[in-house]
Amino acid sequence: METTNPSKPAHGMRTFFTIWFGQLISLLGSQLTGFALGVWVYEQTHSVSMLALVQVAMQVPYVVLSPLAGVLADRWNRRTAMIISDIGAGLSVLAVALLFITHHLQVWMVIPINLWMASFQTLMWPSFSAATTVLVPKEHYGRASGFTQLGEALPAIAGPAIAGVLYVSIKIGNMALLDFASYVFAALLMLLFVRIPSPARTVTEAREKSSLWQEMRFGWDYIMLRKGLLALLIFYMIFNFLSGVIGPLLVPLILDNWDASTLGYLSTLMGVGMLVGTLVMSAWGGGKRKIFAMLGAFMLDGLFLMAVCLRVSIPLLAVCGFGAMFCGPITIAASQAIWQAKVAPEVQGRVFAFRRTIAMSASIVAPLLAAPLADYVFKPAMAPGGALALVLGPIIGVGAGRGIGVLISAVGVIIIATTLIALGIPVLRRVEVDLPDHEPVVEAVNEIQPAAIP
Repeated sequence: METTNPSKPAHGMRTFFTIWFGQLISLLGSQLTGFALGVWVYEQTHSVSMLALVQVAMQVPYVVLSPLAGVLADRWNRRTAMIISDIGAGLSVLAVALLFITHHLQVWMVIPINLWMASFQTLMWPSFSAATTVLVPKEHYGRASGFTQLGEALPAIAGPAIAGVLYVSIKIGNMALLDFASYVFAALLMLLFVRIPSPARTVTEAREKSSLWQEMRFGWDYIMLRKGLLALLIFYMIFNFLSGVIGPLLVPLILDNWDASTLGYLSTLMGVGMLVGTLVMSAWGGGKRKIFAMLGAFMLDGLFLMAVCLRVSIPLLAVCGFGAMFCGPITIAASQAIWQAKVAPEVQGRVFAFRRTIAMSASIVAPLLAAPLADYVFKPAMAPGGALALVLGPIIGVGAGRGIGVLISAVGVIIIATTLIALGIPVLRRVEVDLPDHEPVVEAVNEIQPAAIP
């Protein structure tokens, strides 16, 4: 690789925060629509299985389309890719608004709408991640990842509480219109104020004229040659599977015992946990060996999930939800910082997209497994006279919410066991030591334009 060692553009951090702010507003709007659709679907069907199908529809495009999205993120200007992502996803929530206002929205329609929305959102993540690498100095990758998580945490705090009130007062249609406006705002902000430098190709990269299929496969070949990254990817795939089991369980766990406003307030408190974890990671950066920060947070996450089944209690769920969400930003930001340091910026779109395809593939299967486990195994087993109720009932009680609570706690036990195993795998534990950081990238100076922000 023939490179020099230029500094990042002076406006790089400013541009990063401009994009970040636009996505913050967009994510706040998405919190409103996501909360409203989840509650509405469960109120209409009272089925964990239907709720799981709706959630799976949001995951399938990330798995199927991420390799293509990664190629496009590397081929296109990354600002253009992010604008297209926002506009396309915004059209899907506009459809929700129009269908509900005209009294045509049906439960089954949420599935194709989510597929459309996620198909465009798939383009955002590899584009933003790769853009961050060329905008932010390497020593600040961990903190930039922390701020990215902060951009998810702040809407997670305000969104559910606001959505719980708006769901009753203005209904889904107007909430979706607000979401559409947030997407338009994010797209306009990038169009008017953002310019992103394109990394120069290596000599080898510039000489090769690969087909679309070859470029989509590039991420696989790149990761397979780096066993530490492969081990990290497999570990995250397992964790995503376990998280996917929990995904469709939170709404029924709360709505089976309380109302939608309680769900909103508990979700907000969980968002506060995410915010605190994000602030900790943004200030700390994950330390020199970020792999240990990641694995330690996974261990703590498992402990909080284990405690969910102890009793039907709002304070207990608040503490466990806060604690589990506190760990999330640390695990995500630490992992992202490792990948950004080890993967060359000019190929990050393809590599990161393939990484997301593999890591999230398990999240398609997991909700489909969680739904029948909740509806047909754990709920009946913890009902009065059920098989598990005879053993666990005298300790934690029986009835509504107990079966789902036991299932969540079982996932916590598995997370702890998986993390302990990961600590004993040298190629994963030493990924930051054994793999060299990527070389500094020559920026395509003629493509850099100053940001319009003063």
